[in-house]
Amino acid sequence: MADMGAFREAVTAWAAGGSGGPARELAGRLSVRAVVLLEGLSDAAAVDALAASRDRDLTAEGVCVLPMGGAMNVGRFAGLLGPSGLGLRLTGLCDERERGYYARGWERAGAAPHGFFVCAADLEDELIRALGVPRVRELVRAEGDLRALQTFLRQPAQQGRSAEQQVRRFLGTKKGRKIRYGRVLVEALDPDRVPAPLDGLMAGL
Repeated sequence: MADMGAFREAVTAWAAGGSGGPARELAGRLSVRAVVLLEGLSDAAAVDALAASRDRDLTAEGVCVLPMGGAMNVGRFAGLLGPSGLGLRLTGLCDERERGYYARGWERAGAAPHGFFVCAADLEDELIRALGVPRVRELVRAEGDLRALQTFLRQPAQQGRSAEQQVRRFLGTKKGRKIRYGRVLVEALDPDRVPAPLDGLMAGL
C-alpha cells in the first residue's frame, strides 16, 4: 500500500530529473493537499514531533512534510508541486538567510507570497531560546551527550561565544544529532512556548 514516504521519494526523484508520473499518481491516490517544504531532516523531525504533540496525523490530513536536502532546491520543488505544477498548497519553514530562496521559489511557482515562515537564525536557535540553555543542557544530559558537550565546550573555537551559540553549534557537530534533537527539543516544549514560526506553520495547516 502506498504511503506518504513513497510520495516523498517520487517527488525527490522527479526533482532530480526523473518522471513526474509516479508523483502525480500518488498525489491523487493519497489525497495530498499540501506540502511543507523544509531544508532538511532535522526540521522535518521537529515538525513531525510538534504534530504528534498536538495529536495530529498530517499524513491522514493529506499533508506531506518534505525535506529537500538544502534550501537552494526550493525553487525546483515549489515549481513541481505548487500552483504551476501539481496544484498543491505550499508552506514551509526556512532560516532568515534562506528567505530569498523561498520568496523567489514561491513567486515563480505562483504560490501565495506569505505562505512560508522564517526563523530568526534557524530552527535550532528558536528552540534553544524557547527552552533556555539550562533546560537544553538537561536534555543533553538525559540523552547521554553531556560528556561530549563538555569536551566540545573546552575547544578554543568555542571560547567567546554565547552559551546559546555554543549549544547550537554542538547540535550540528555529529551526523544525525540535529535530527535527533529536532524531536527532543520540540517534545520538551511547554505548549505556550512553541517558537512563533513553527507554531504559525502548524496552525496554518
